[in-house]
Amino acid sequence: MEETSNFIHDIIDEELSTGKVTKVHTRFPPEPNGYLHIGHCKALVIDFGTAQKYGGLCNLRMDDTNPAKEDTEYVDAIKEDIHWLGFDWGDRFYYGSDYFDKDYEFAVELIKKGLAYVCELTPDQMDEYRGDLQNPARSPWRDRPVEESLDLFERMKNGEFPEGKYTLRAKIDLSSGNFWMRDPVLYRIKYVEHHRQGTKWCIFPMYDFAHPIQDALEGITHSLCSLEYEIHRPLYNWVVENVSVPHTPRQIEFARLNITNTVLSKRFLRSMVESGRVDGWDDPRMPTLCGLRRRGYTGSSILDFCSRIGVAKSDSLVDIRLLESCIRDELNETAPRRVAVFNPIKVIIDNYPQDKTEEFELPNHPQHPEMGSRKVKFTREIYIDAEDFSEVPPPKFFRLKPEGEVRLMGAYIIKCGEVVKNDDGSIKEIHATADLETSNGNPCDGRKIKGTIHWLSASNSVPFDLALYDNLLTLENPSKLPEGKEFTDYLNPESKKIIKNAMLEACLSDAKPGEKFQFVRTGYFCRDTKNPNTFNSIVSLKESKNK
Repeated sequence: MEETSNFIHDIIDEELSTGKVTKVHTRFPPEPNGYLHIGHCKALVIDFGTAQKYGGLCNLRMDDTNPAKEDTEYVDAIKEDIHWLGFDWGDRFYYGSDYFDKDYEFAVELIKKGLAYVCELTPDQMDEYRGDLQNPARSPWRDRPVEESLDLFERMKNGEFPEGKYTLRAKIDLSSGNFWMRDPVLYRIKYVEHHRQGTKWCIFPMYDFAHPIQDALEGITHSLCSLEYEIHRPLYNWVVENVSVPHTPRQIEFARLNITNTVLSKRFLRSMVESGRVDGWDDPRMPTLCGLRRRGYTGSSILDFCSRIGVAKSDSLVDIRLLESCIRDELNETAPRRVAVFNPIKVIIDNYPQDKTEEFELPNHPQHPEMGSRKVKFTREIYIDAEDFSEVPPPKFFRLKPEGEVRLMGAYIIKCGEVVKNDDGSIKEIHATADLETSNGNPCDGRKIKGTIHWLSASNSVPFDLALYDNLLTLENPSKLPEGKEFTDYLNPESKKIIKNAMLEACLSDAKPGEKFQFVRTGYFCRDTKNPNTFNSIVSLKESKNK
């Protein structure tokens, strides 16, 4: 990534210059209950990129304090995605659950200091007693004796009480204007098997209690997180200040990523997978990193995107076309050119020998000769795309039309003759004649041939399916969901189209899964990693006017 400065780096520069910190140590703490998406990627790049810029360290820590939907499948996927982007955590891989014993010890410490108590309010009662800006919150258990809270908390740990019977709450300020400081819950009872700890624990720390402890124990200097945690920062600082951890990290918040026509909610993405509306977490329409990778996006294009959007203090909406532009710019330079005929029509060159085969040389990349060239076979029967022929052409239609001439890319000029139809009126084949003196761009006796179309030999092309993808949602700004509506009300029925039996250059049979190409005059595609007979659309050649 290009090294850039932002307000986080300005803060770090000042701290380094004054000696407040002597090194930079960050962490990336994803929750392993789903796959990383492009929103996580922004945080990931900030965490790892900041450490990288200052020659520091970045830990990878799985936030598995909530065992409800956590799974090792997600742990492995998160690691793969981070490596795909080019970052590494070395030997600094941790789990939040690694600290459950320490979390418990610090909770006991708070109780002994009179800074935490066991509360019997139900969630509904907590809402009822929460108060408002004019009235403080209430808890009839706030003055419970320390010894009684210690006894109850230990018995909570031992599994003597049902879920919801007790919670452990911090004793901070029931009249605080910041409602997160009104004696927040630190621990709750939950009888769920943990993916690593099994049934050892039936009480689990809340994120706001566990996270600052984890940061402090790991020596994190800068805990970088998204803007919604700004209101949690006083609680983060309170925890660090009131338990005997060896280090004081600093929390800094940045604006999260919002993209048009895209919902970056793991809950929504999970519902899309579990309901079968998409083909798994790696569906190429999903904003997950594995979905973008399967669609054909590269790690470098996503890093370029993160670099372009920058790091800000206030939320904004980023146009998805910026992401598309990043991969388009990269593939324009790197993707070899190939020919694909989406909707083939057979054209028979009547004056071309039936048993003859020629080879025309086409560059792999017109702007990069070092990428070499390939030979494409030409025969009597070829395919052209249905869009390149019109029986009743509109004005300024410079492709094939009755009695009209057009150049075949890299080959001959042909003239349209008889159009043969099937019984249902569809085109069976087109007959044409070729000017055999005009191959490879040779002069055409002064005739002005304005149109050039692509083509493939019928006997030297192979059928593939093409998966054409568009935005999953039609709602441009998902943060402004109309009242009474669900995101599923805005699912785009045109988000995936399959073109069966398109004809491609024969050499594409040897393409590797994930290998990327520009299909001339159409767009960028990659061979699917799951369905070998399919190429996925990555992005169009140019930004769509419809967007």
